[in-house]
Amino acid sequence: MSPEPLNGTFPLLSLLIWLPILAGVITLAIGNARPNAARWFAVASAVLVFALTIPLFTGFDYANPGMQFEEARIWIRSYDIQYHVGIDGISAALIALTTFTSVLVLVGAWGSVDQRVSQYYAAFLILEGLMVGVFSALDSMLFYVFFEGMLIPMFIIIGVWGGPRRVYASVKFFLYTFLGSLFMLVGLIYLYLKGGSWQLTDMYALPLSMHEQTWLFFAFFIAFAVKVPMFPVHTWLPDAHVEAPTAGSVVLAAIMLKIGGYGFLRFALPIVPDASWAWAWLPLALSIVAVIYVGLVALVQDDMKKLIAYSSIAHMGFVTIGTFIALSLVRESSNPIGAELGLQGAMVQMISHGFVSGAMFSCVGVLYDRMHSRMIRDYGGVANVMPWFAAFMVFFAMANAGLPGTSGFVGEFMVILASFQKSPLLAFGAAFTLIIGAAYTLWLVKRVVWGEVGNAHVAELTDINRREGFVLGAFAVGVLLLGLWPKPLTDLMQPSIAQLAKQIESSKL
Repeated sequence: MSPEPLNGTFPLLSLLIWLPILAGVITLAIGNARPNAARWFAVASAVLVFALTIPLFTGFDYANPGMQFEEARIWIRSYDIQYHVGIDGISAALIALTTFTSVLVLVGAWGSVDQRVSQYYAAFLILEGLMVGVFSALDSMLFYVFFEGMLIPMFIIIGVWGGPRRVYASVKFFLYTFLGSLFMLVGLIYLYLKGGSWQLTDMYALPLSMHEQTWLFFAFFIAFAVKVPMFPVHTWLPDAHVEAPTAGSVVLAAIMLKIGGYGFLRFALPIVPDASWAWAWLPLALSIVAVIYVGLVALVQDDMKKLIAYSSIAHMGFVTIGTFIALSLVRESSNPIGAELGLQGAMVQMISHGFVSGAMFSCVGVLYDRMHSRMIRDYGGVANVMPWFAAFMVFFAMANAGLPGTSGFVGEFMVILASFQKSPLLAFGAAFTLIIGAAYTLWLVKRVVWGEVGNAHVAELTDINRREGFVLGAFAVGVLLLGLWPKPLTDLMQPSIAQLAKQIESSKL
């Protein structure tokens, strides 16, 4: 089977999906006997894939809310399963985040991995292709295949190159996400049997009773809540982050968590809009709990990675708040502008969190490569010996706390504004994370970066090199640009967001 583009256009999306997978196979074939050759080839391949995302934006029709760059061909004829891919503004933004981050993690891993190098780089390239496939799949079964397939390379990355408890963490990660997605599979099969099609557009138009929608909503909710992850199914994430190598933590936080938020936008809201509205109070309540409770849990962590992992859970709570507050605004208040603001805020928060969390985990990786410790108590006064590193880490910490002028502020502010139009109390609960976020982030910076040199090991630290400076600098540019000028991103997504707001406004009953 080979993909066939619609309207004779170049199959750019297929290239973005399969080129990194093919490059991963070639990297694997290079072998561990030539580690530098594997590194150079993998990084060059990731840079090429990132360069190929540029035509997505130069050729993108920003006024068109529908799918673009579509390719479709029969895959499994007996069940009418198609290889059908395409993107809108929402998908395009997440694909760009994926290819951008993939370059940085491969460059960042250059000096930190010296065992099974070709296999390590190959796993990340294959994972990149599968994640692009998730964000571009328009056939629900194709989405499911990519969705489950990306678990395999991440399972291997954590289980082979992780910390002392890597086997436990990798198995826990796999079981949580795999079992959750089985509910989604059951829901997709039901939709196929009822409507006779795996295509998302057909599922959007399929009439469903409230009873059917309720069962389908929970099937989708369980699958994507685990992936976000939402409280209380979040416990796999801190273990996975702590044991994963630095690059694995960056990809997990920056991209893979976003697939849960993307799933709500692409599946739950447009397929079962009435049940999503009826049960919106549940994810909103769990999100507020995540924002406040998990933030408080982050305050007492003594491991830098675990603190940032809990921080990720709290910040991703804004994504689900913005997503589900839109339902209440458009259904109860007839406020489509407010709904669009919530959805835009959720998307901006996803992209911002990709930059900020990826940068924070990269900073921890820089310190770990030098001292082989993630414990906060082992540091102190790092700014005295690593001034450039300290400047980057403080900047990213401020973004993590939601400082205006950084990307961490924009998405959260949009979600808080949308929440206020629904309930000032809900907006206060969401805004409370800015206080907690500042508390645990500044507490981390105070103990690690500021003060007198903590011990002799810290005194011997050397500042970041050019490779590390490139990675942290690239993340910093993303955080600053999105913080000061979010308009290109919001303009890219606006037509698709407006169309989604109309979809969730229409009842299927």
